[in-house]
Amino acid sequence: MAGRSGKEDLFDDILLADERFRGEGYLEGFDRGTRRGLQDGCRHGASHGAKLSTVISFYYGFAITWRSLLQHNTDVKSKKRMKALEALLGLVQNSPHDDPQSAQLQEHMEKLRAKFRQVCSMLSVPTDFNDYIRTSEGTSF
Repeated sequence: MAGRSGKEDLFDDILLADERFRGEGYLEGFDRGTRRGLQDGCRHGASHGAKLSTVISFYYGFAITWRSLLQHNTDVKSKKRMKALEALLGLVQNSPHDDPQSAQLQEHMEKLRAKFRQVCSMLSVPTDFNDYIRTSEGTSF
């Protein structure tokens, strides 16, 4: 670069350094943000999955217990209750909870909750177990 003074070169170096550092800072921040986002997403997914698993496990235990209690009753009301319990167990066992990417997971959970409420109504037990069941985080489902 003939004809440029040392002051101009120094000024250009300062401007280029500012742009270079800004670009490097952006890339470093982007990389850190990406890693942090993946970590946060993983934590959130694990927490949500654990809560979902707790609910499904509770429904399963609930249905198995009531089925055991009612299995020897032969009256019509007990038979209807048993049929509803078997339907609840079927929903639990056929749940797409093994695939967290499943588009049907939310819809299936809504059906499962509705069937649980129906069974509770038939058994004359409350559907709100918040006073009895708590997850490890202290929050109830």
